Amino acid sequence: MTEIYHPPVKRSVEIAGHKTSISLEPLFWDMLQAVATRDGLPLNAVIARIDAERIEAEHPPGLATSVRLWLTADLRREHNPC
Repeated sequence: MTEIYHPPVKRSVEIAGHKTSISLEPLFWDMLQAVATRDGLPLNAVIARIDAERIEAEHPPGLATSVRLWLTADLRREHNPC
């Protein structure tokens, strides 16, 4: 990551056998890649996991918002494991 104040970057991903695109700031793409590396999963698998959790929500937000929220919650879990 070179700069945190960077406009979103659109990337294509495959979730549950279908292709879609997500626009996220590079900071969030970097965070997603770190989670994928940590968990030993492909990036698409991490996004698919987030998508599956979001669909179960009472009021599911859009996928990009879900990714940002999930990554923030994951970061909080890492720093406050209790």
